[in-house]
Amino acid sequence: MKVYISTDIEGVAGITVWEEARKSSAYYPYYAEQMTKEVAAACEGANKAGAEEILVRDGHGSGRNIDHTKLPENATLIRGWSGHPYKMVQDIDESFNALAFVGYHSYGGSNENPLAHTMNSSVIDYIKLNGEYLSEFLLHAYLAALLEVPVAFISGDKGICEEAKKFNENIVTVAVSEGRGAATKSLHPNKAIKLIREGMEKALKGDLSRNKVELPKKFSLEIRYNYHGNAYRYSFYPGAIQISPKSILFETEDYFEIMRATSFLI
Repeated sequence: MKVYISTDIEGVAGITVWEEARKSSAYYPYYAEQMTKEVAAACEGANKAGAEEILVRDGHGSGRNIDHTKLPENATLIRGWSGHPYKMVQDIDESFNALAFVGYHSYGGSNENPLAHTMNSSVIDYIKLNGEYLSEFLLHAYLAALLEVPVAFISGDKGICEEAKKFNENIVTVAVSEGRGAATKSLHPNKAIKLIREGMEKALKGDLSRNKVELPKKFSLEIRYNYHGNAYRYSFYPGAIQISPKSILFETEDYFEIMRATSFLI
């Protein structure tokens, strides 16, 4: 079995404010370690389910947060950013048996996590795809659908877990925290690790054919920026139009073009 694990930090147990997610902060090392522990637990669960090869994508900030020495030896780690349009699932392809997400968070515009955002909170207010708010989970889950790779598991805040269930009810979810305005209500970090390990094993031992979804036929991408000048500038991207002082719209029937567009427009 070949498994891909995409990771982030804003959905790990306990994290609450931006300082805890930034390398320059004294609070960061603890949460980078918790991120590593939760990813290691997912790898361990995958191995219990029979995984032979695991590819882990460090998807937060610089892409250099996870301590590789704490992962099983059959886990290969992608660090840094290559610039490939697949972003947080770089190097995924049709050969993978399952995709999992660890440490994920709710979409930009959501009230489910104090750190809710989509890709770039300093530039983007929110992104919508086909009229629905677009999370980093959904952006990459649709790519998995394009490649016919089942989405098996996700851990993170309660909001993103509920979204994953709407995407496909067969996805195993582990909610480690819940947003309360600017606060969080979180599981004990050790309990989160245990549940992630168990949840990943359960997910991969299930019937993964039930975790595949059919892509929509057309895609309408709306991006609302924090600064109106960005909407004007990015309206010159091929196929994009400005629809309000701060928003642009891009439409296509090819999901790869959504991945390509978001690489240049955010």
